[in-house]
Amino acid sequence: MTRLTAAARDTAARIDAATPAHRDRAVDALRAFAVAGVVLGHWLVTALVADGRTLRAASPLQHMPWLAPVSWAFQTLAVFFLVGGHVATRSYASARERGVPYRRWLHARLARLFGPVVAVLVLWTVVTLTLLLSDAEYATVRTLVKLALSPMWFLLVFAALTAATPLVARLHPLWPLAVVLHVDVLRFGLGAPDGLGWLNLAAGWLVPYTLGAAWTRGELESRRPGWVLLAGGTAATAALVVWAGYPAAMVGVPGAEVSNLNPPTLAAVTFGLAQCGLALLLRDRLRRAMRRPLAWAAVALVNLSAMTVFLWHQTALMATTATLAPAGPLPGLHTVPDGLGWVAARLPWLIVFALALAVCGAAFRTWEQGGGRRRARPSRVVRAHRPMTERTPHV
Repeated sequence: MTRLTAAARDTAARIDAATPAHRDRAVDALRAFAVAGVVLGHWLVTALVADGRTLRAASPLQHMPWLAPVSWAFQTLAVFFLVGGHVATRSYASARERGVPYRRWLHARLARLFGPVVAVLVLWTVVTLTLLLSDAEYATVRTLVKLALSPMWFLLVFAALTAATPLVARLHPLWPLAVVLHVDVLRFGLGAPDGLGWLNLAAGWLVPYTLGAAWTRGELESRRPGWVLLAGGTAATAALVVWAGYPAAMVGVPGAEVSNLNPPTLAAVTFGLAQCGLALLLRDRLRRAMRRPLAWAAVALVNLSAMTVFLWHQTALMATTATLAPAGPLPGLHTVPDGLGWVAARLPWLIVFALALAVCGAAFRTWEQGGGRRRARPSRVVRAHRPMTERTPHV
């Protein structure tokens, strides 16, 4: 056993020993899984292709639509909102028991949610101005800024649902699901304006958020709700794709007439229900798996840096692509994603993106820990029993 391996095992053992026995490690594991799904999904389906002096976004799903099932594994936003609803309602109930006013509770959660955003906005403001002043193509600047800031929509929706937690804590998930259904019927069946679909941006993600609240209330402890959600969500999604003409891809595809994600459609919501059901069914297995110190330490580290990973992963992709542009076009990085050869070439680049993300993490993780305050160690966080859900995007 090398010194590095011994040090890793020792650190993992200390983190494991410092974790309170009553902590539900499945919650942290599901959050880490959701973060990894979003990051890997973006890295696999987002490509920057040079078209003359212009960089444009492309996706392998444009050229290989039969790869749409791959998107099902990486579209994990419903799990974000399931865990987020569970954590937020549990946190609010605890705050009420301790006599903490709603305003103070909300301010604390939103401050932790939006604090790390400042660094992203500052950097990309500087980058945008520099590119525009250097006579870069406007289309290129627009593509880069859109990709870099695309995670922000999630934060805005999540902040709104967090603020509404006292109102939606006991809301049945069928109510927002009914809103999504009626909006889609009006849009796709009766020719209502497409702008009406943006109602689903709140209603669609409110469905798994209220499922998280039901989890807090103890209504999802048995395995039956998980199986109902998994089977029902899978059957409904398959029916919508096969017979109702919804796209099979559960992520946005450039140039597609209809996106399941922007705004969320009924198919995206039913697919999310299936994911939530699977997540609920896996809780016991995850709790057992998280008893292994190394596995738990990895999850703890992901949770401590969840906001950094979430906010900077697109920047890491673009920085890698731009930095290596003079050496290009490199297969899987600058080339058109139009075949399985591109996919095979893309996979090794994931390691490079991860290294670039680690550099971003080293530079900006202090923002996630509250600006200039001393960086928190995982063992110190769990020893103080200050939940990681209080230090991450609560998703």
